[in-house]
Amino acid sequence: MAFDGFVISNIVTELNSRMIGGRIYKIYQPESDEITLVIKKDRNTMRLHLSASASLPLVYLSKESKANPMQAPNFCMLLRKHISNGRIISITQPNFERIIEITVEHLDELGDVCQKRLIIEIMGKHSNIIFVDNENMILDSIKHISANISSVREVLPGRTYTFPPSKGKRPLSKITADYFYHDIMNKPLNLCKALYTSITGMSPLIANEICYRAGLDGNSSTDSLSEDSSAGLYGQLIKLNTFIQDADYTPNIIYLGEEPKEFSCITLTSFPDGTKKEFDSIFDVLIGYYAEKEKYTRIKQKSADLRKIVQTALERTSKKYDLQLRQLKDTEKRDKFKVYGELIQTYGYNLESNAKSLTCINYYTNKEITIPLNPMKTPLENSKKYFAKYNKLKRTYVALSELILETKADLDHLDSISTSLALSEDEKDLSVIKEELIDYGYIKSRGRKGRKNPAKSKPLHYISSDGFHMYVGKNNYQNDELTFKFANGGDWWFHAKNMPGSHVIVRKEQAETLPDATFEEAGRLAAYYSKGRQAPKVEIDYIQRKELKKPPKAKPGFVIYHTNYSMMCIPDIQNIQEMNS
Repeated sequence: MAFDGFVISNIVTELNSRMIGGRIYKIYQPESDEITLVIKKDRNTMRLHLSASASLPLVYLSKESKANPMQAPNFCMLLRKHISNGRIISITQPNFERIIEITVEHLDELGDVCQKRLIIEIMGKHSNIIFVDNENMILDSIKHISANISSVREVLPGRTYTFPPSKGKRPLSKITADYFYHDIMNKPLNLCKALYTSITGMSPLIANEICYRAGLDGNSSTDSLSEDSSAGLYGQLIKLNTFIQDADYTPNIIYLGEEPKEFSCITLTSFPDGTKKEFDSIFDVLIGYYAEKEKYTRIKQKSADLRKIVQTALERTSKKYDLQLRQLKDTEKRDKFKVYGELIQTYGYNLESNAKSLTCINYYTNKEITIPLNPMKTPLENSKKYFAKYNKLKRTYVALSELILETKADLDHLDSISTSLALSEDEKDLSVIKEELIDYGYIKSRGRKGRKNPAKSKPLHYISSDGFHMYVGKNNYQNDELTFKFANGGDWWFHAKNMPGSHVIVRKEQAETLPDATFEEAGRLAAYYSKGRQAPKVEIDYIQRKELKKPPKAKPGFVIYHTNYSMMCIPDIQNIQEMNS
């Protein structure tokens, strides 16, 4: 879990800098396991969301306001009774655990100043929000944990609050050389597991990062390390502890391709193939990571059935194409059979009966040739047999030549749909692709009369550094509409060469020509929104729209052109401004 003790430490540091001295203005409970505190400080209003969700426990600051139930739950009412208008005096992380304690100072019924604590335990399915008084007695919790649920620790009103068991772990600040060499390094585990099972708040992600920085494989066993390797690993732990003590955080997200893979508050060097994006606040990381992850996962799940249909069709069509190519290759010997038939008719008159072959001069090449014969047939019958073979292969060649072109068009079409699926950003994009699959018979239609029109998705809209509007089609139907209905003859068209990808249209408007920077930016868009997105560079064809033609009966998104310009572009669209419309 990336939401480890180190991220909690970063959160606590930021909350202290922003919220100490702030007053709790309002308290909401939008979900059964979530609390929102509206805090005012120095004329600023902040919303602190505390979630004890088993699937996604979180603590984060946000401007987002969530919908709340008409009647507040009991736990929310209790918090309002005790700490409404209370002042936050401290926010701590006890023992570097995945726990945040918020201490609130308020006035009781008699007007006396007293303190209470809101404790947020971020521990996966065991996460909880617990409210305790100044004598450590539990007033209530958002989840009640009885002895029937947990034999280790009860969390019920009236019970004394105790921390979750540490399982023998120590905070990073208390990892001595003696403990490291005699306890951690003597565990019969791999290095990564030995670290995160011994150090409080350390996740497998950070344990693997420490091993990577020390030049070690996290999967290697502890007893395989030399003294120098062990010393190097301990040195990295000391450096990490100094980093935490100095609060020198670097909130960042690691992307593998388009997918947000991991996040942390320390620089992750163990993903050499990933792309790192740094943020000013850990809360920006949390909001960005989980929003993008949820979006990526949701689209991936919703497109799974479509991807399976396309992949199955691609495999079937590819096998069909390979078989047709092999059959076409077999027809290459058709002319040989024609020559055999002609030579038998020319020289077969002096053949002996029951002859098994005919040796003669091939008058096409002036070389001697031996032709196999069926001794049970006459020369005329042998000649007819070879002419029959020739005619059959000739008919096969003509038919296959047309079929191969159709099959290749189907392959290219499916490949373009597969690329469109990879570029899909929302459900509207998927519905258009599904419509295309239905139209071309890859998905059975349940009747056109009852079928609703798919939600209209719009092309992506960018503006170049020189102020020219650039549009990017996200699927074949959109590419067709963008190129042949939206674009004017003088507009410029860009596309990745010899591979599926988006049509990019640059509106020329009243300009005589486009600046070089706009050509380059449009080329980068065409490279990025193509099958070659992961390549270092992509060759881009570009031409004015008036030079494009739509072939008769061509699949959507396919065009032809006879003259064009080309350039090599990096598939990188950073610093290209995207418009909302």
